[in-house]
Amino acid sequence: MWSGTWVAERLGVSLEDSEGGPRLTELLGLALRRNPKRAHLLVSQVLGKHVPQSPRTVYAAGYGLGERVRALLGEDGAAAAVVLGYAETATGLGHCVADGLGSAPYLHSTRRPVPGVEPAGGFEEAHSHATSHLLLPEDPQLLAGSGPLVLVDDEFSTGNTVLNTIRDLHARHPRPHYVVVALVDMRSPADRDRLTAFAAELGARVDLIALASGTVSLPDDVLTKGQALVEEHEALTEALPAAAQIQPAPPADAEPASPAEAGPVAPAGQIQPAPWAESGAVAPAEGVTAAGQNQAAPWAESRAVAPAEDVTAAGQIQPAPWAESEPVAPAQDISAAGQNQPLRRLRSGVRGGAPADGPQPVTRVELNWPSGVPDGGRHGFTPAHRARLEAALPELADRLTAALGTGPGTEPGPGTEPGPGRILVLGNEELMYAPLRLAKALEEAGAAREVRFSTTTRSPVLAVDDPGYAIRTRLVFPAHDAPADGPGDRYAYNVAGAGFDAVIAVVDSAGDTPELHAGLLTALAPHTGRVVLAVVPSYVPDPPATPDRQEPIMPEPLRGPAFSSYAPEDVGWLLQDFSDVELEAPTEEREEAIQAGGAHYAESLPVEYQPSPQYQELYQSALTASAARIARAVGTVTETVLAERSPSPVLVSLARAGTPVGVLMRRWAQTRYGLDLPHYAVSIVRGRGIDANALRWLAAHHDPADVVFVDGWTGKGAITRELRDALAEFEGFNPEIVVLADPGSCVDTYGTREDFLIPSACLNSTVSGLISRTVLRSDLVGPADFHGAKFYRELAGADVSVAFVDTVAAHFDEVADAVDEEVKELLAADRTPTWEGWAAVERISEEHGIHDVNLVKPGVGETTRVLLRRVPWKILAQRGAGPDLDHVRLLAEQRGVPVEEVDGLPYTCVGLIHPRFTRGATGADGKAVASK
Repeated sequence: MWSGTWVAERLGVSLEDSEGGPRLTELLGLALRRNPKRAHLLVSQVLGKHVPQSPRTVYAAGYGLGERVRALLGEDGAAAAVVLGYAETATGLGHCVADGLGSAPYLHSTRRPVPGVEPAGGFEEAHSHATSHLLLPEDPQLLAGSGPLVLVDDEFSTGNTVLNTIRDLHARHPRPHYVVVALVDMRSPADRDRLTAFAAELGARVDLIALASGTVSLPDDVLTKGQALVEEHEALTEALPAAAQIQPAPPADAEPASPAEAGPVAPAGQIQPAPWAESGAVAPAEGVTAAGQNQAAPWAESRAVAPAEDVTAAGQIQPAPWAESEPVAPAQDISAAGQNQPLRRLRSGVRGGAPADGPQPVTRVELNWPSGVPDGGRHGFTPAHRARLEAALPELADRLTAALGTGPGTEPGPGTEPGPGRILVLGNEELMYAPLRLAKALEEAGAAREVRFSTTTRSPVLAVDDPGYAIRTRLVFPAHDAPADGPGDRYAYNVAGAGFDAVIAVVDSAGDTPELHAGLLTALAPHTGRVVLAVVPSYVPDPPATPDRQEPIMPEPLRGPAFSSYAPEDVGWLLQDFSDVELEAPTEEREEAIQAGGAHYAESLPVEYQPSPQYQELYQSALTASAARIARAVGTVTETVLAERSPSPVLVSLARAGTPVGVLMRRWAQTRYGLDLPHYAVSIVRGRGIDANALRWLAAHHDPADVVFVDGWTGKGAITRELRDALAEFEGFNPEIVVLADPGSCVDTYGTREDFLIPSACLNSTVSGLISRTVLRSDLVGPADFHGAKFYRELAGADVSVAFVDTVAAHFDEVADAVDEEVKELLAADRTPTWEGWAAVERISEEHGIHDVNLVKPGVGETTRVLLRRVPWKILAQRGAGPDLDHVRLLAEQRGVPVEEVDGLPYTCVGLIHPRFTRGATGADGKAVASK
């Protein structure tokens, strides 16, 4: 059944095809919305907005249109073209058109103002729910050229939006050629004539390309009747009894219901790709010359494709399996709290509902999005950006696949779970392209039996549970990205009741807010077995450099004693002081929020652990026993840096574990050679990258080639990779980190590769200048700010930071000869990283059923951090490990955490964070441990 039947029968609306293209009923359904300007809504089956669809089909529709534009313009015209998409609905479509065009940069309009970015234009979309569009290109000259401008929207109904756009841009930067692209062209003859006359008035050529064309036949009273119909069904919805609410899905082992009992199974995703979607063949183009003559363009020749399993021999889009099911109630409206408003029943047999014991916590995936690649086209997206994204997509898909399970058809083994059968990648309003590409990569990698893509929207549409209606269900939740037009409801259509085993919600970091978790993610949880959150960094361009605009004055580094207990010459902190900000939270609360996806670890601080007298004695004993060993490692790494990297390096330690090492390296160079090396501390955050403003400060004050990044030790090498990726966008910096100890074999410049106790890992701020771990939170750190940290002045009585450095430095002379011999050997040796630590962590993660390498912390230093700051599950210790683990054993005993001795461990020990933490799951006795 056509998904426009319900509206057509009640309002007398019909779609009339033009000759030569796919039938409009294959591409469009109909729905109703509460809109005083237009009651009906054309619902695309291939856009990926309201109807979940195969990402390959969505991408192919836009890419094929781009190929048609390239053929129309020729190679020279295509090389000079710029593509402009419309927010919010066509942001992803326009991006796909730009991909098909090949070498064109892409920009989409936006409804989100960005401070510091000057608009390069704007226009109104008269019939839209939210009308004002802004153009915010990072490059102010992007729209100033004379080459063809390609404007992309999902549909043309009247052409008013296109006229408004061209009128605004042509007044600023006239050009001779415009190409307008859409999935469907539904203009009336009068509207077509108006565009022809407009083109003649401009003296410009305007071409039109669409997949299909036709008209919408509307009765005179359609607006009045449509509004009355919406009110009628909304009133009926409110009157339905609670018994009509959606019932939870049955347990996974429940007997499948018969088709008659099952009711509707899935509102979306069953729309299968027709051959034109895969082939790139599109509907006829219509060219409009300056003189107003219509130039008919022939169809592109279709490339033959083998019939897919889900495409009929005739190439018709298949109806959803529920198309023959009985219609029930008129609508379904589901609140943000996940409560089902009285609308319709979903009987047993619906796959992919929440498990019997309730929804699972949100799984947050650190995407490792390529640094410097924009999240979309809001500020421009170049072919170079696309190439970098293409290269990164396999790894991004692997990270998502790991979060989902083992993949389709995989039998579960020890510590594994079967992969999902059906997954939905759900984008967010204007953020359509990034989630589409992620979904397509998952589909091509076979991450699930079936992958579908759609996005949330700000457009309110009536939901009616009828097989002849395009919007079967809707979820309602509050906006979560501080929109310029204020708070309001947002919607996800055809998701509830669709039988998705997992939903991957993709948002940009501007939308990663508490409202997201209380709203959209909470609304999704009852309707799927698993909710995964993937956050793409919001791209904010730097202000353009102009002669009359001075670069912002960067603050000078913070120094002791005003900030930190180190001497001012020991280190300059490229941070801002958050000492007066309340950032601490109990360890258990932080862990629960982090693992539930409600927070990033860098957004808060753990309560500072204050060591007991017994623990302090262990620290002093460890320092006495290992000071000479540490001094030797400090000398070795410093001499290697001086010999291989720079005779006058600028030491930049990664706050805060790297800072004591940077102070010691500086002290070695001063003691041995009289060098006064600059030393700074900067913030780097896993999943968020290095402080870009700190790098800009360094580049403005030093030669980037002299900068040497310093850390305390490597675990599995996550920060090593983070630094390398973050520095890809900054010229001149060497991304190779140097460390005191490299037990994970992740770097080629180190003091030792042994996993031994570095006493500075035993304590927190009291051995690191009384500075907290760094903080990165959007409400505290602006685009031009350094990351932040706290100075715990009140802990001065327990501070051993300077004493630690002095104790180690006292052994420099006695280890000098051994250092010289060791450095000679190292300089001649093959020090290529083997990454054996990473391999071990992956093995341990699977062996213990954790399935998340971020919860496995290898090495003495990382294990100590787990016990001090996180919620530990268990400690794996190398059998026979000696005094290096005395402090670990004591901390584990205090927290009720078992220590298991194992064989074949490449580290002295490994700490495992509790993989399914909720408060009450801490420690061996199952009780939460109070923060110290």
